[in-house]
Amino acid sequence: MAKDLDTILHSREADFQSDLIDWLKIPSISSDSRHTQDVHAAADWVVEKFRSLDLEVELIPTQGHPLVYAQTPPVPGAPVVLVYGHYDVQPVEPLDKWVTGPFEPDVRDGNIYARGATDDKGQVLTHIQSLAAWRETGQPLPLQIKYLIEGEEEVGSENLQQFLKTESERLACDVVVISDNSQLGDGKPAITYGLRGIIAFELHVDGPARDLHSGSFGGALANPANVLCRMMSELIDAEGKIQIPGFYDDVRELSDAERAQLAKLPFDESRFAKQVGVDALVGEPGFTTNERRWARPTLDINGLTSGHQGEGGKTIVPSTASVKFTCRLVPDQNPDKIAEVVKERIAAICPPGVRHRLEVGHGGGGMLASIDSPYMAAAQQAIQRSFGVTPFLIREGGSIPIVAEFQEQLGAECLLLGWGLDDDNAHSPNEKFCLADFHRGIRASAYLWEELAAKS
Repeated sequence: MAKDLDTILHSREADFQSDLIDWLKIPSISSDSRHTQDVHAAADWVVEKFRSLDLEVELIPTQGHPLVYAQTPPVPGAPVVLVYGHYDVQPVEPLDKWVTGPFEPDVRDGNIYARGATDDKGQVLTHIQSLAAWRETGQPLPLQIKYLIEGEEEVGSENLQQFLKTESERLACDVVVISDNSQLGDGKPAITYGLRGIIAFELHVDGPARDLHSGSFGGALANPANVLCRMMSELIDAEGKIQIPGFYDDVRELSDAERAQLAKLPFDESRFAKQVGVDALVGEPGFTTNERRWARPTLDINGLTSGHQGEGGKTIVPSTASVKFTCRLVPDQNPDKIAEVVKERIAAICPPGVRHRLEVGHGGGGMLASIDSPYMAAAQQAIQRSFGVTPFLIREGGSIPIVAEFQEQLGAECLLLGWGLDDDNAHSPNEKFCLADFHRGIRASAYLWEELAAKS
């Protein structure tokens, strides 16, 4: 049977790639109301894909974008797998940085370029195409798979979180499989056992009732832009240590054993610096680069707005300034608690002469998975069979807030199996996905169903 499956996987590669291209053409930007119909079209596309596989499928409306739920028949005595992914994508600006249109998928140099290629249409599609291959074998699937694919991951998954609270019985499973992250590097597949959480903020600082002439009024009143810069500099020092009382209270520290394990990973700091375009790597003292980006909390400004932004000069004291910033959190840090200590710190450092308003955005906790479970062993074996090498065990600095919710609400193990690469430009212009890894991901997924069933 394995030979038959391999033959099908190889013979269907062109069809699998064609499906990916079709899905990537849909501009399903969840944060932009102008694309609401496109987001729904992307959901409809995957609904039809499930129907073509004769699955029981449902398009579930929410107060925002719909959820897609599908399932295969139960298999008594075998594990139940929940596959999670998302069909929504990030905005595409700046457009002038794209070599080809973000929704005009282009294949070059072994990669497919389009928004959503690696985050997350290409990766979640591997787990759908693997089922298609299994169906063609004529053999019964060795376990039950439930699929839950949402359209709001890029805006916080709020409606999915509500769905989890009310539909946990329907989603009951032994293990959740997610591919929305990266390998350690090219030819270095990995299983991610830890994710950071997140909490987002937007701070507004208001001063005079209108923009004022900087010559006539400068020096006589507080400049909101100057104040905002000073306030943000008081939240984090030059070395990356966060200056907010209580912020580190619940941080789960790395054990000596885990630090030793992370230190053994093949990681070239100079190559990493060159890849991201900097001449030096900096951060919180006492930690390695991988520890800082995977297992330590951070605070980063995401955008600043104030005063004149057009061509040429305009000598004003702006009436208002604002900043968007996020904190990445580690296991045991509670987003709600962090929001409170940030509020208290902002209020304490806001000077006279201006007014401030802090808006708290989406948030979610970090997670750690067991590296000793039978499901982890099954995933390692499936990846070994497909990629030809043993996968590394890594953490990831990014956030998929819903993962912690899956652990809490469903009590299930989570397998984070990333097929992407760290230079795939997720959230940036020229997002890509290596097509060889797309097909290796489909094979690994197909083998995973077999390996997981063998663990029952």
